Amino acid sequence: MMEQGKHIRLGHGSGGKLTHDLVTGLFLKFFDNEILAKQGDSGLFLLDGVRRMAMSTDSYVVDPIFFPGGNIGSLAVSGTVNDLAVTGADPRYLTAAFILEEGFSIEKLEEIVREMAHIAEEAGVRIIAGDTKVVNKGKCDKVFITTAGVGFLEERLAHIAGGERVRPGDRILINGYSGDHGIAILGERESLTFTSPVLSDAACLNGLIRDITRNHDVHFMRDATRGGVATVLAELAALSKRPAAHKMGLSVDETAIPIREEVRGICEVFGYDPLYMANEGKVVAVVPGHQADDVLERMRSHPLGRDAAIIGTVVEEHPGKVVLQTEIGGKRLLDMLAGEQLPRIC
Repeated sequence: MMEQGKHIRLGHGSGGKLTHDLVTGLFLKFFDNEILAKQGDSGLFLLDGVRRMAMSTDSYVVDPIFFPGGNIGSLAVSGTVNDLAVTGADPRYLTAAFILEEGFSIEKLEEIVREMAHIAEEAGVRIIAGDTKVVNKGKCDKVFITTAGVGFLEERLAHIAGGERVRPGDRILINGYSGDHGIAILGERESLTFTSPVLSDAACLNGLIRDITRNHDVHFMRDATRGGVATVLAELAALSKRPAAHKMGLSVDETAIPIREEVRGICEVFGYDPLYMANEGKVVAVVPGHQADDVLERMRSHPLGRDAAIIGTVVEEHPGKVVLQTEIGGKRLLDMLAGEQLPRIC
C-alpha cells in the first residue's frame, strides 16, 4: 500500500521505499500487466511470439548537469544501456528526448549531445529517434533528458532479471567501488575539495556483462543506482517473498564492499550511509558459489571491473532479509532506502 500523503515528496524519486510504494500503490494499479508486474530494470517481451526483447526508459534530472566524470548526456546513455544489459539483453537502439529551458546555452547543449554520441558509439548502440521541447525560462532547470532503449535477449539469459534461479550457496559480487557517483555529485554541489578526485563511475556496462554471461552462469543482476548497493540487496532478498519462491536470505560482509576512503569520509561528515549512495557504473551479480572465483577473475580483467569483489552469500537463514556483518563484528539489517539521501542524483 502506498504511504499516506497527498503530495509527491523528493523521497519518491529516491529509488528506495517511497519509490517502491509509489510504483506498486499507484502506477501498477492502473498500468497493471504481466510484463510490468515483474518490476525489472527493463520490460521483457516476445516480439511476434518469437524474438525475445527488452525495453527500458528513464529520465535524467541530475543537478548539476556537468560533474566530475561526466554530464547529464553521458549519464542518460549509460543509464539506459545498463538497465537493458543487467537483464541479460544486448542493447542496440536508443531514443532521446530533450526538455530545454529558454535561454540555455547552445554551446553547453552541444557538449552534452557530443558526449552522448561518443558514449553511444563506444557502447555499440545507435540513437535512432528523439524529440525536443522548449519551456519558458524558470519552468525547467536547464535541461532534462529522457532516453528509451531496446535490445535483444537470448533465451538462456531470460531468467536473470527475475532471479528465479537464485539459491542458497550462491555468491554476490560487485564490479568495483560503491558510492562514487553520489559523492561526485555532492562534491560538485558543495564545491568540496578532495585529496584524490572522486569521479562519477557512470559507464556503459554491457561489454563487461557480455563477458560474464558468455562464459559463466548468472542467476541475477541489477545495477546499483538510486538507493545504492543496500537497496539492490534488499530487493534481491525480497524475491523470496514471492509466491512459490525459494526461501532465502543474504549475508553480506561490510569489509568486503569496496568503498573509497574519500567517499567514506564525506559520508561521515554529511551523515550519509555509503551503502545507500548512488552509483551509475556498478552491477550487483549473483552467481553459483563454485563459479564465483572465476567470475571475479573475469570481472577484474575488464577495465570496468578492476576493483571487483565478492561481498556476500545467499543463505537459508533469515529469509527475505539482508544481514550485514559489520566491520566492528556486529550485525545489522539492511532495508530499502527510506526517504531521500541526495535528491536529483541522476
